[in-house]
This record gives sequence, C-alpha cells and structure tokens, in this order.
Amino acid sequence: MADLQGKVVATFEARRSLEMAGLIARNGGVPYTAPALREVPLDNAGEVQAFVQGVIAAPPDIFICLTGVGTRALFERAEDRLPDLLEALSRCTVVARGPKPVAVLRQNKVRIDLVPPEPNTSHELMDMLRPLGLRGKTAAIQHYGEPNEFLRNALWAEGAFLREVSLYRWEMPEDQGPLLGFLSDVQEGRIDVVAATSKSQVRNLFGLAEHFDQGEALKAALGRLVIAAVGPVTAEEWRAFGVHVDVEPEHPHMGHLVLAIGEYLSASRVPTPLRDSSLRSE
Repeated sequence: MADLQGKVVATFEARRSLEMAGLIARNGGVPYTAPALREVPLDNAGEVQAFVQGVIAAPPDIFICLTGVGTRALFERAEDRLPDLLEALSRCTVVARGPKPVAVLRQNKVRIDLVPPEPNTSHELMDMLRPLGLRGKTAAIQHYGEPNEFLRNALWAEGAFLREVSLYRWEMPEDQGPLLGFLSDVQEGRIDVVAATSKSQVRNLFGLAEHFDQGEALKAALGRLVIAAVGPVTAEEWRAFGVHVDVEPEHPHMGHLVLAIGEYLSASRVPTPLRDSSLRSE
C-alpha cells in the first residue's frame, strides 16, 4: 500500500473516476476529481457496417484492437453479423494493444495472437509487427477517440494497406465546472499532486485554460506541484506543454500510478501547501 500522506491528488478521469478516487483514498490521499474528457459515440453506422462487412468478406491479414471500449462498441454495432465477424477474426492475426482490449476479446472467445509488452504504446506494437513482414499485407485498425497517426503512418511506411474504423471520439466534458474549479484551486495552492491517465486529458486541460487566458498561469502553478503521468505517451504530452513530470510508473496502470506517487512522496518529503476548508474533494 502507498502512503499518500494526506495529499490532495487531482485526477481527470471520467469513466473510471470512482475507481481512481477509491485508489487514492485507500492509500491515504484526498481525491480531487475534475473530469477532462468524455467518450462520445460516433454517428457513423454506415461506415461501421461497411468495415464489418469488409472484414467478413475478405479478412485482413492483421486485425488491431487499440481499446477495450472501442472493441466492445464494434462488436455491439456488428449486431446480427457478430458471429460472422468473430469467425472472420479467427482467420486473422489478432493484435490487442493492452489489457483492456484483451479482456473484451477473451469475453467473446477471440484468439489473441499478439500483445505488445508494457507500456503497451504504439511503438512497442510496431516493434512486434515489423518482423511479420508487412509489405503488401492488409491491416485493419480499431482506432480510439482520435486516429492514431503514428500507427497509421508507421504501417504505411512498412508497405501495409489499411482498413480503419472509429467508434467514438473524445470531447470536453459537458459539465466543465469541476475543471474550471481545478484551474482556480491549482493556482491557489489547494492541490498537491496532479495525475493524468491520458494525453487527451492534458490537452483538454490546457485547451480550457488557454480559452480563458490562463495557460501560462496553469503552467506556472503546475511547476510547483508533483506531476504524474500513467505512461510515456501521457508524460510526453505534459512535456509538450512545458510541464515537468515527476512520476511515471514502470507499469502503465492506475494502481501502479498511485503506488508510484506514494513512493515519490515518501522519498521527497513534499510539503503540503496551506489550504482552506473550502477545498472540494470527492
């Protein structure tokens, strides 16, 4: 168990906000939740059905599942063609980028051929795919909330043909009140640790701050705090906005992130800023 020493740990999770808050509280921290992201299903039924029918009619050489929520949505939207889709996948090399798509594929009894090693980024995925000899092969990709440009370009560079589908997009949360509250609280010294679990959270946070001409003030405030990133992609996004990263766990999972924050706090003896009783925690 980590010792978060009563520090206020701000996170931007939406779908898994309760899970993250519980982890922080059980490890001695004060959770502060300000969702910075929501998943919005795309209204693209025709595109999805064409993708599904194409996989059934001519199974690709490689089928890449990038997210659990996207893989589940694809199976749900396949509707009565799901049995045919699953049968077609048995004739593909099925790749799951990480544990979440692995879980969905296993629930549907899909054989999984390849899972890249941690931290499960697209770089590890490509390192695993290149030895297969991609030139002239067809790769189907289930994208996440935005097209994975790195993966797309890397596969093209290797000579692969692509079929792609997106099931949802990432947007700002409908209720931006908690995130606006965070911008105020972080500048007033009411937060000790800021932890992000996706690069889109970081991007949306700064997008909102810059909309209100608070981008530089936010960066200055974050420079006085402990900044954590769940993995290298998120850490890279923090740095792209000029923010240092203090904590990045060896394994890119929320539980490991909380443990790594505790270890950093214990080693660094980070002082707790003065704050008043109006602090909102969840």
